[in-house]
Amino acid sequence: MFRLSSLFALSSLAMVTSVSALAYDCSPLSSWESTAVYNSGDRVQHNSKAYQANWWTKGNNPEQFSSAYQEWTLLGSCGGTEPPPTENQPPQVTLISPVNGAVYTEGDSVLLRANASDVDGSVSKVEFYVNNALAGADVTAPYSLSWSAVVGSHAISARAIDDQGASSSSSAAVVEVSAVEQNQLPQVSLTSPVDGAEYQQGDKVVLTADASDHDGTISKVSFYANSVLLGEDSTEPFSLEWVAAEGRQQIKAVATDNDNGSSTSKTVVVNVGEVVPPPSGDSNCRPDGLYQTPGVSTPYCTVYDDQGREKMGADHPRRIIGYFTAWRNGANGQPVYLVDDIPWDKLTHINYAFAHVNGQNRISVGTPGNPENPATGMEWPGVEGAEMSLDYPYKGHFNLLNKYKQKYPDVKTLISVGGWAETGGYFDDNGDRVDSGGFYTMTTNTDGSINYQGINTFADSVVEFLRKYGFDGADIDYEYPTSMNDAGNPMDFGIANALRGSLMNSYVELMKTLREKLDAAGAEDGKHYMLTIASPSSGYLLRGMETFQITQYLDYVNIMSYDLHGAWNEYVGHNAALFDTGEDAELASANVYGTEQYGGIGYLNTDWAVKYFRGAMQAGRINIGVPYYTRGWQGVTGGDYGLNGRGPLPNQVDCPIGTGGSAKCGFGATGIDNMWHDKDENGDEMGAGSNPLWHAKNLERNIVPGYLRDWGLNPESNPDHQLTGRYQRYYDSVAVAPWLWNADKQVFLSMEDEESMRTKVQYVIDNNIGGIMFWELAGDYGWDTEKGEYGFGTTLTSLAYEQFVNATPYGDRRTDRVIPDEAVEIVVEVYGFKEGDQNYPLNPTLKITNQSGVALPGGTEFLFDMPTSTSEFISDQSGFKLEVVESGANASGNNIGGLENEFHRVSFSLPGWQNLGDGESVELTLNYYLPVTGPQAWTVNINGQDYALKSEYPELPLADLNGGPSGGGELCSDLGVDTSGLSTYPNWANGSNANGGDQVIHNGSVYKAKWWTTSEPGSDESWAFVCTI
Repeated sequence: MFRLSSLFALSSLAMVTSVSALAYDCSPLSSWESTAVYNSGDRVQHNSKAYQANWWTKGNNPEQFSSAYQEWTLLGSCGGTEPPPTENQPPQVTLISPVNGAVYTEGDSVLLRANASDVDGSVSKVEFYVNNALAGADVTAPYSLSWSAVVGSHAISARAIDDQGASSSSSAAVVEVSAVEQNQLPQVSLTSPVDGAEYQQGDKVVLTADASDHDGTISKVSFYANSVLLGEDSTEPFSLEWVAAEGRQQIKAVATDNDNGSSTSKTVVVNVGEVVPPPSGDSNCRPDGLYQTPGVSTPYCTVYDDQGREKMGADHPRRIIGYFTAWRNGANGQPVYLVDDIPWDKLTHINYAFAHVNGQNRISVGTPGNPENPATGMEWPGVEGAEMSLDYPYKGHFNLLNKYKQKYPDVKTLISVGGWAETGGYFDDNGDRVDSGGFYTMTTNTDGSINYQGINTFADSVVEFLRKYGFDGADIDYEYPTSMNDAGNPMDFGIANALRGSLMNSYVELMKTLREKLDAAGAEDGKHYMLTIASPSSGYLLRGMETFQITQYLDYVNIMSYDLHGAWNEYVGHNAALFDTGEDAELASANVYGTEQYGGIGYLNTDWAVKYFRGAMQAGRINIGVPYYTRGWQGVTGGDYGLNGRGPLPNQVDCPIGTGGSAKCGFGATGIDNMWHDKDENGDEMGAGSNPLWHAKNLERNIVPGYLRDWGLNPESNPDHQLTGRYQRYYDSVAVAPWLWNADKQVFLSMEDEESMRTKVQYVIDNNIGGIMFWELAGDYGWDTEKGEYGFGTTLTSLAYEQFVNATPYGDRRTDRVIPDEAVEIVVEVYGFKEGDQNYPLNPTLKITNQSGVALPGGTEFLFDMPTSTSEFISDQSGFKLEVVESGANASGNNIGGLENEFHRVSFSLPGWQNLGDGESVELTLNYYLPVTGPQAWTVNINGQDYALKSEYPELPLADLNGGPSGGGELCSDLGVDTSGLSTYPNWANGSNANGGDQVIHNGSVYKAKWWTTSEPGSDESWAFVCTI
């Protein structure tokens, strides 16, 4: 959600003269105790030095927590003596495996091991080298690394680095690796179906595999389902038609070569559902496009009306969703924002941030009985409105949320899981981060396969959690299951990057499982449980998330349409622009505006993200995000009062992990311009220009607020914490974004206020969008007349409420196009995306499988919508002449001020000579340039009649196509064609080929050769379709 990383640490500016050399009388001071509580001003001695507490602290060693902005201040050395400096001793390292002269075979997994120690500190890591090239490193003892042996002579060594940066290297061990001489096993990959595909019992599924043998030939490929042999194919292309059996089916292919060596493909899991008629129940209340769990009568009408619109109270036609954070509870001595501070009457939903995935793959908020647990154990005695209710067996925020829900029954609460800091790990009861893998390993095994056990464990625990704590649903904030490398929290890169190519596949399985288990629980409990997500909005991240095919499982999506610019790079821009301006510095530097295929489309704005999700969801299931916080830079040069200028960190070698390199990291604003900052692993402030909006409003008025010390600032002694220069507000009316500019400090702070909020709310109304979401409640502002300054308030939230109260109902349909009266069973799949930066352009495979029961004649036309988040440059690489027949591009050729239309209409047809038999598939390689969801709004024109797809509109009746297709698709019996003497492909009547005029049976149809040919009947223009058997 609110990202507090990808920034950088600054060295302390507070102390000009070292106090550690000053004499200090320690005789009256007690020794520091780890279990004692110390308040601001308390003094102690520790290891012959005197310290003073800066604020409430417990268990924080003064010697380790006395840097700038930390818990202790060093007063001096007791008796005025300072231990003499000692020279750092380098670490010691010995390579213990492999030994010199060892011999291995190519492909062996060789364990490299070393012993390392440091007499005056600790070993930070041990690096292993093969022929002086870094092979990898280990940061924990015993130090080891697995190396896959390659042919040749190799010198292997280890290098240890200590906590002061000193290093030493071991002597090298020379090993010999010989080549493998035995039979090389064949290679095989299952190309269809794809992992996670879904079918219905009785569907005809074509299994296909690619197989090759480096030192021989392939004798056969065998196909298996749940380890049961389905059949074999001995000729390319290797395929087998399988009638899908109900249940979870594990499909694999085994290739056998001419030396009887065999290899097995990676197993894919497909789900084959029993053909169950849709339950009666509340199906009329189900939102258009929301997945309906087979066989479950979900009580949709407990949440939705008969049009599929959410019921939120008479004064809430649109959503107003606020994130409430767990950590503003007062434990750190800072001001509190509690459940009673929430403007309940203005909101429709409250998302509690955050729960996490624990080490057992279960949802958790920490130890429930811990009195310091803000969710379930903490109390706030003496705070009016925060008294615990006796109706619940737990305390904390969860008690108060349920207490206030009794007073405001139209407000729903959802538990938000993950967030930036806890996607790949979690914080334990002591506040220490546990790098458990979080969402990444809960969903995905180390080999890239789906972790079904982890997903099921998690989903079951979510159901249990909702029931126990009274939540109305779960909000998944997984940042991020994208194939783009180094995306998300840098602390997660070590786990996430190795799994990038598999994360989206596992994400789909996670969301499907959650949806089905929540539906089943809802049917038992008599209520519909909601499932939502916080989604990225950047076209960069979404490029690695395929077609975001989880949307069908969501009640709605909350777009994080903020963090579009920040100090992770040097490009100064708006945090949350509504529209593109054509001048975004980051996009301009990448030549996005100048590349024809992008169509001049800028993709770092809210409107672009809305159009992206419209490709798969109605507007009413989309909520836009508004940040109640700032982002900013210092040292900005160029631009328009800083906007679109540059703010690079002066010393790029100090860039934090995950930033810098080819794109310079930014110089994030600090001090009084960064009041809501995070700290790095060394306890130093991370520059981000992060502030609540109420602080930004005080800066705008050049007010020195009275709360600075409450939030850890010290203006008396730290010039960086003082109000200097003058802040001037500017407004970008095209982007719909205000900012503050301090010319004296060259500080730029992107913000929100009433003017931008009013325009964004109206945008939601005008575009039939579901509503707004904001991060976070405590960032909204109000004017405190008594103090003469801004503080916690409800200005923007109230503005949204008042503007929405008379708005029309939100959009409840995915498309405005006329939907045909009947549907056909044709399955559409989009898969085969490349990983990360290779997706330029995007070239997935579009697969159409005919399950209509009859052959589709040549000339059958398919039409669908693609969102205008991509340009009109849409085509195929497969000769189907796919083209845009209705362009949704702006007449101006860009999206400055917003995209004017939502969709492009795209068409392709089967070649006139190609009949698509029942159970057969056809594949196209698509070509487009910016990410999309969908496609959607499919129609197929068969013999002049339009039909919808059953997968999109399951409520429509199936068309009766049993008469067979006309115009080249007639039944052989009706035409009097005798098929008894015809050969069946690949058996030719002439032995090796077909001559002109020969008729051949293939896939249930008869084809006539136009001339001499050896090609597969129906695969090219050398064949004419005759009839269907």
